[in-house]
Amino acid sequence: MLATHVLHIRDENAFGTVANELKINFDRIRISVSDIITERVTQEVVQYNHKATEYGTHDTRHYLVQPTDLEKQLNNATQAKSSGRKLVDLEKQIDVALKAFQSNGFFILIDDIQVEELTQEIDIKADTLVSFIKLTPLVGG
Repeated sequence: MLATHVLHIRDENAFGTVANELKINFDRIRISVSDIITERVTQEVVQYNHKATEYGTHDTRHYLVQPTDLEKQLNNATQAKSSGRKLVDLEKQIDVALKAFQSNGFFILIDDIQVEELTQEIDIKADTLVSFIKLTPLVGG
């Protein structure tokens, strides 16, 4: 049996208000920032697609990456049909999230220290806390 290492993740705003919390399991202790983002998006897309298929509802308030407008339209257009639904594309969403990190669409704190590169690695400890801070664009700027 493989050992699992649990990473505690929080979504916060710029003021430190926690909007969402989740845990992600890894089968190794040493992981990169890219691994964290990829696994988080993978879990979100799997959960989103499962709910869309099973229940036809999409509560995406706390997802790191939101479905595109086209994906939302396609899902709504086919909501009455139980088969043939256009689901969110995992690889595309991972790519969007990695690019968003690189272009400062959100930043990540690991134990209150900002990470800046996808290749940065950390060791998961029992109390490791990862905070995703999504930036809100200013109106008119």
